[in-house]
Formats: sequence, C-alpha cells, structure tokens
Amino acid sequence: MMEFARTALRYVPDALLPGTRPKPVRGQHGHVGEPVSRIDGALKVGGTARFAAEVKLDGMLYAALVHSTIAKGRIASIETAAAEQAPGVALVMTHRNAPRMKAPKGMMDGGGVAGSSLPVMQDATVHWNGEAVALVLAETQEQADHAAALVRVAYDPAPALTDFSVARGKAKRPDSVLMEPAAVTIGDAEKALAKAPHRVDRRYTTPRHNHNAIELHAATVAWDGDTLILHDATQMLNGTAGTMAGVFGIQPEQVRVLSPFVGGGFGGKGLWTHQILAAAAARLAGRPVRIMLSREGVYRLVGGRTLTEQRVAIGADAEGRFTALIHEGVAAMTAHNNCPEQFTFPARHLYAAGSFRLEQTIAEMDMLANTFMRAPGESVGTFALECAIDELAETMVVDPIELRRRNEPERDPTSGNAFSSRHLTKAFDDGAARFGWDRRDPVPGRRREGEWRIGMGVATATYPYLRMPGNAARIRIDAHGHATVSTAGHEMGMGTATVQAQHAADRLGLPLDSVTFEYGDSALPAGAMAGGSQQTVATLAAVTAAAEALIKELLRIAGNDSPLAGLRLADVVAVDGGLAQAGDPTRHERYASILARAGRDAVEAEAKAPLPLEMLKYSMHSTGAQFAEVAVSDVTGEVRVRRLLGSFDCGRILNPKAAASQFRGGIIMGLGLALTEETLFDARTGRVMNPSLAEYHVPVHMDVPEIGVIWTDLPDPHAPMGARGIGEIGITGVGAAIANAVYNATGTRVRDLPITLDKLL
Repeated sequence: MMEFARTALRYVPDALLPGTRPKPVRGQHGHVGEPVSRIDGALKVGGTARFAAEVKLDGMLYAALVHSTIAKGRIASIETAAAEQAPGVALVMTHRNAPRMKAPKGMMDGGGVAGSSLPVMQDATVHWNGEAVALVLAETQEQADHAAALVRVAYDPAPALTDFSVARGKAKRPDSVLMEPAAVTIGDAEKALAKAPHRVDRRYTTPRHNHNAIELHAATVAWDGDTLILHDATQMLNGTAGTMAGVFGIQPEQVRVLSPFVGGGFGGKGLWTHQILAAAAARLAGRPVRIMLSREGVYRLVGGRTLTEQRVAIGADAEGRFTALIHEGVAAMTAHNNCPEQFTFPARHLYAAGSFRLEQTIAEMDMLANTFMRAPGESVGTFALECAIDELAETMVVDPIELRRRNEPERDPTSGNAFSSRHLTKAFDDGAARFGWDRRDPVPGRRREGEWRIGMGVATATYPYLRMPGNAARIRIDAHGHATVSTAGHEMGMGTATVQAQHAADRLGLPLDSVTFEYGDSALPAGAMAGGSQQTVATLAAVTAAAEALIKELLRIAGNDSPLAGLRLADVVAVDGGLAQAGDPTRHERYASILARAGRDAVEAEAKAPLPLEMLKYSMHSTGAQFAEVAVSDVTGEVRVRRLLGSFDCGRILNPKAAASQFRGGIIMGLGLALTEETLFDARTGRVMNPSLAEYHVPVHMDVPEIGVIWTDLPDPHAPMGARGIGEIGITGVGAAIANAVYNATGTRVRDLPITLDKLL
C-alpha cells in the first residue's frame, strides 16, 4: 500500500511532462494574454488522463447503493441475506454494521465542504427520498448492482414537508446569506414605489436544477493503516481532506485526496455521502473500494440548484432614474445545509436607486440538500431583476440599454464602496454594436419571417470577485533551469493548468516548455478551491508570492562572484532563463549557472498568497451584457435561439482561447436555464421524477446557435495581474436576455422558467 501512495504522488507531475506542452508563442516572454491551447488537452483526447473511477488498485471491490423511497421516517426492517449470499459479494453495509463516524461539517460551517451536516448511515433515520440506506461491495460492478437489487427495506414513514407551496408559508429570514446580511434596507422603498410615476411590480419563479457533469461522481478509496487515500472527482481538495479527517476522527494530514482531472463540476463536485460511505466500507472490508454513482444516483445523492420565488418592484422618476428597487423572495433549503441561493445579491451592486429593500427568506423542506451550481443566486437573481427592468423600459417606451445606462452607479449603491474597476457601459456599447442592437424593432411581435416571430433581448451579467485567503504555492527550479510550480488546485477543463504555466513562465523568464504545473493532490501546498470564479486569480497571487520568495533565495545563494552580487528583489527582473538587473541586461545570470556555482541540484520556495487589506475596501465584480435573438413559431410555440452574444468586463484576459470557452460554456448553461432545464419534484413523496438525461433536458448541439463573446480586456488595478474571475459570469443574465427576446418576438411575457412552448400558445 505504501508503494501505491508513492506512485500516486508521482502521477500528478508525470501527467504533465514538459514534452506535452506547446511551444511558446512569442519567444520566452509574453505568454500571458496569448491563446495557448490547454496543456491537458492531448492527455484527454488521447485517453491518458486518469480520472477518479479509472484508478485501478489490487484487490479492489466495487460498490453499489440502495436508496430510500420515502422522504422522512425510519427504517423498520432491512433484509440483506439474499444480497450477502449473491455471487461475488464481500460486504453489505447498513446502519447496523457501519463504522461509527462523526457528522461532516457542512458548507459555510467551520470550513466544511460537505453537502450537508447530517450523520451518514449511523442510525435508522431517513432524511430525504433517495438517501443511501445500504451499500454493497462485490468483486465486479455487475455483481454489486445485482446484489443491491436484492436488498429489501421496509419503512415507518413520518410526516414530511415536501410541498413548496406549504413550506413557503413557514419561510423565515436566516441570520445571514453567505456571510452577508439577509436583508438590506436603505430608505423606504415601498413608499417610494407607491409615489413613483413609473413602476413595475412582478413575481418570477425558477425551478430546481440538477448537476449533470459528463464525469459521474466517483471515488477510489484505500486505507493504509490509519491513513486514508482518496482518489476523488472533487473541486475541493483540501476541504475534502479536512472534512473526511473529521468524520473518521483522524488528523487532516492522514487524509490524502488526489484529483488531477475532474470531468466537469460547476459546484456539485464536493463532498457528498458516497465518498464517506466508500471510505467506511473500505475500512470495514479491509480492501480498496471504487464507487461511481449512476446518473440516477447523482440525482438522488448530489444536490443542485434550488427553486425560488422572487418579487422585483422598481419605481422610476420621469427621466427613468430608479427611486425604489425592491428584490425579495424565498428559496427552498434544508435544515442541514447552508446554500440559500443568494438571488438578491445582483440588486445590491448593479444599479443606483433612491431607496432599496432587498431581502430573502428560506423555506425549509425535507429533501436532498441543495448546493452551489454555476453562479448560484446570481444566475436566477439576474433572471428576475433583468426581466423587471425590461418590463419597466417597455412601460416607459425607453430602450432597455438606455434605461440601464441612466441608472449606472458611480459607487457601489448599497455599500458605498468605490468600484475597483467597472466598464459595464463599454461592455453594453461594444456588445450592442457587434450584435446589431439598432436593428431591434421595439414593438413586440412586428418582425416576422413566415411562421416565425423574431425578437431581440438584452440583460446585464454580473458575478463578484471573491477574495479567499489561505492558498499557497511552491516553486522549484532544478539544475537544468526547469521550474515546477506546485499547488493543490484543480483542473476541471477550464484551463487552470495552462494559464498558471503561462503565468509562471512569464514570472520566471522561462519558455513555456520549461515549466511544469503540478496540482490535484492535497499533499501539495494548500490550493484554492475551484469555485466562486476565484481559483485562477487566487493561484496567480500565490505563484507571484512564491516566485518572489524564490528569487530572494536565488539572490542569496548567487554569491559575490555572480553578476547579480549585491542586488535585491526590487533590483532584478526574470528574463532569458535567469535573473538580470532591471535596466542593465549585461548583469544577467541563468538559473542553471547560479545553482552550479552554489553546488545545488535545485532551489525551492513556498509562500502563501497575501490578501492585501487595501483590496477589501473596494467593491469588486465582473460585469457584462448578454444579447439574444430568438425565433418563436406561431404554429407550435417552439423557441429557437438564433444568436447569442456576451460582452464582458472581467479585467485582464489571461488566455483568450480558454476565456472564450468558459464564456461560451456559461452561456450554453444559461440557454438551458432559460428554455429546457427543470428537475421535476413530486410534492407528494419528495422524489425526483426525471433522474436521467433522457428526461432532464440540457441543450444539445442542435439547440446551440452561434455564440459570440467579446471583452473589454481592461485590467483591474486592484486585482492580481489585473484579472477577475470569468468561470461563472457567463450564465448570468442569459435567462433574462432570452426571456426578454421572447417578449419582443411575441408580446407574451413569461416569468416562470423554463420557457416551454405551452407557455407561449
């Protein structure tokens, strides 16, 4: 087993050998800002990238789960004899024989990353419809699946609250929403609304959504004595290690999580019950275990976006300036998680208004814990807010972009803080010119092409720049001048490894093929979580700090015989594979030469990313403008999105190719949010009724039109390298832009997502 651990440690850097990298685009410098292809691309298309369910261990058993069929109650009896006697079965684990484990820490609860804070298989209690009530281990996956079907469970149901229409009547305001106040009140917004010469007051609803990453949730688990080794499909390495340690009563350093490749995440690839159950079963059986959820299993055990009901009311004066902005409503949640779908947050930062009332409440239900899903809160909050602004523009006979421009704030409208950088009006102007917004007919339903009514819509996109402390990086330069940058980050396909290699190459004055970026292992310096659109920029800050520490060490060991003698960090630049005095390139020495003189095989340094207090006084957000053109059939009500364009202001763009992919991916998810995606939930039983990609509809190739993406590329002077996050903003505003386009095409306003054809007939 110890040999396995050493092999696993080597695997991560070996998967990113220098030979897999593209040649630098412009010599040894200027890699950042270039459209470098993803360095993991060849590994994935060639089949050599190894995912969590592809790790093969000697003596490995395969797991299958049995799910509850009631929403609340107790297990009255559970018959496992037939399963235990089935071919190949090594163990059937239930609450009767599962190891004693502590409840995991939930999200926002002392650094935990678990989907919920409920104990896992510790007693006969059932908390939601779909909870795992038994786990079977067998020699093959087929044998495990067969045996799981033989387990018989009888229940004593208890009254469960599974109807949102009932639960919302008991809604309550939480103490906080993601560490911010649940309510923000400035002035008397209701009074100002009543007096406003122009106003709208509307209600909007959004449904549940499920995560559907192409890679199913999976883990391969082994124990080496009291050390747990977990190959996991996770975007939360260090948090997973710490939380698993707490569950099993061991130290965090006794848990090693490896996740070099993740096949899609968007917030759902955290710690759920399946990893905990697999680790418990592996300990009980004394053998490694692989668990991979079925697609239905993902719907039963992994939370997604919760449903919301929102009210947006806006009052405006004769010139269209907002005198009142009200955004309030309720989101469903459970008592054992903390992900309140912060849909009121966009209204806190986007528009100037004379008064505000922003408040959200929580309706607790007996269901699977919901969780973060690409731009949680902002994706559905912008739908309601941006549709209401479109409705106000319609009543005032004002262009929707012009109305937004008239309410552009000089400072953050609720905190009063200065914006670190904000070029939203430029994003609108650039987008309108590229999209041809001037060709939009403001009269709904007047533009036709045969049976098709054509319309255009627009909406604002927004997502905060999150500043999360605690991540670190290590840089090692060897005697050949090759640099290895190490941090426990993640690569879910967004290009993290590529951008960090580009940055490190520039930071160290090296060609791109002289840099290895090592990640995906909790044994490395603590990395940033792949979530909240903050991993890339947070890692940039850590690598910058580590590079400065490394250069200081190189100057220290260079000695008096070096051309660099007497120089300090502020005096030098990294260039041509070494260091040189700034302004005097003749005082230069290569890294290999410095190490050779010092008699060193390598030099390394590790540092944490600083969190300058100066940054905290700014309101920092990425923003953008989303444009949509749709055609709606008079005959069937079918909506076809013909064109989409996102125009973004996200600071400096580090890799245009990766950025365009991220923006387009978010926009495609927004297309699904607008037209197709809905988790159907049986209010009688609390059971998800469409737990498959055959019945849960995501956009497919024929649904996705031409998608244009442009950006301002104006650096944020208060962010590392001028960059802000881009991973989540792409989905925001898309739902509203499409809904507004549908109205412009048909004159029918749909306020309840998704916009299905029955709502247009």
